Amino acid sequence: MSSTELGFTPATELARLIRTKALSPVELTRAVLERIERVNPVVNAFCTLTADAALAAARAAERAVTSGASLGPLHGVPYSIKDLNFTKGVRTMGGSFIFEHRVPDADAAFIPRLRQAGGIFVGKTTSPEFGWKALGDSPLTGITRNPWNPGMTTGGSSAGAAAAVAAGLGPLHQGSDGAGSIRIPSSFCGIYGLKPSYGRVPMWPVSNNDYSSHNGPMTRTVADAALMLSIMAGPDDLDRTSLDGAPADYVGKLGRDLKGLRVAYSPDLGGLRVDPEVAALVRAGVRAFEELGCVVEEVKPRFADTHEMIRVMWSAHEAGNRAPFLKQWRERMDPGLVACIEDGLRVSLVDYIQMRDRKLAYWDSVRPLFETHALLLTPSVSVPAFEVGRLNPAHFPQHAWDWFPWASFSYPFNFTGQPAATVPAGFTASGMPVGLQIVGRRFDDLTVLQASAAFETARPWAERRPPNLP
Repeated sequence: MSSTELGFTPATELARLIRTKALSPVELTRAVLERIERVNPVVNAFCTLTADAALAAARAAERAVTSGASLGPLHGVPYSIKDLNFTKGVRTMGGSFIFEHRVPDADAAFIPRLRQAGGIFVGKTTSPEFGWKALGDSPLTGITRNPWNPGMTTGGSSAGAAAAVAAGLGPLHQGSDGAGSIRIPSSFCGIYGLKPSYGRVPMWPVSNNDYSSHNGPMTRTVADAALMLSIMAGPDDLDRTSLDGAPADYVGKLGRDLKGLRVAYSPDLGGLRVDPEVAALVRAGVRAFEELGCVVEEVKPRFADTHEMIRVMWSAHEAGNRAPFLKQWRERMDPGLVACIEDGLRVSLVDYIQMRDRKLAYWDSVRPLFETHALLLTPSVSVPAFEVGRLNPAHFPQHAWDWFPWASFSYPFNFTGQPAATVPAGFTASGMPVGLQIVGRRFDDLTVLQASAAFETARPWAERRPPNLP
């Protein structure tokens, strides 16, 4: 197969080819690195490559295959890590000049699991500065561009990961999601993205944003995401907030008959603004669940308002975490992040505690729906991808830093910690992808994966590729 075909081949198939000696790990790694070298100048998905180390690991993986050694589930398969996550001996810049030369001496908690499963680490993918916004530009690493149209944003903050998947730069890419940062770019780039339950994948260092950040897989196929999650998930003493107990058999139990499953559908979560094309494509996607035998009910949720909540808490967290950098680095930081920090500095401790009380009580407005329905379907994002260089679409309210109005379907489920995925639901008339969000009950990642797989079978997407890439 050519480097292009190998770059777009699912991890499940690549692992099979390697186990049966039909594909060399060295051949695969070279092909993925060659494709990254060719395509990355267009999309800017990778900010750091580890080519020499990846090829050395691939040669070791090849020796293991030829010697008959025991092989892990990812043996010889390339993967990437988002630049927000620590990687031992490999720079972790966080998209910021402040940490341009930082080289951690330890890995994020889940990374050794990917390595021990036989995966080949090929590099770090881009993020906006500290992952503060759901867009794909950074003052340090520049603009990450949507493979479907390089004039459009990828979304973020897992911008490079989404672009890498869509552009066929290998099969497995890790993202993180504090307010939609897996689901938003996955929706904009036409790929599968899963924000697992909070704590399902351990985090270290634990993010200081009040238990809202999740690590998860970003892939072309649901089966690849199930495979990647099965390796990343599980408790770790490095993260006292990680969930106890082994993960479910996400791979073995992926196929499921959904007949009779009670599913709620909300086109607007009770009043959120949605572009008409997005609404129509999502509604058409919901029909697939009816065809699969689900009992689908359109609902009008009575969830508490979250926009004021996230504006206060997001800016306060950014101020608490980043304000010390302003004195030295202000002129080299993202101006929107600076504005967000400055707003956060005006939040009093009393205001923050009162808002946190509202956040803790928010679950009480969400819980009743999931007592009667196994899943909730919504748009993933209010809009398709819009022009690079903008914080908000032209037809939405403008603000110095507040990007949340067009991303309001995602962050409520960071507050609740529920699993939520986005599946490609179709394309706009201009050829940009649109995602449908599948939200599950607390801790029920398996049902979200099963529903995603059933939808993928009913409305396949993985064979469609962005045009005009090198």
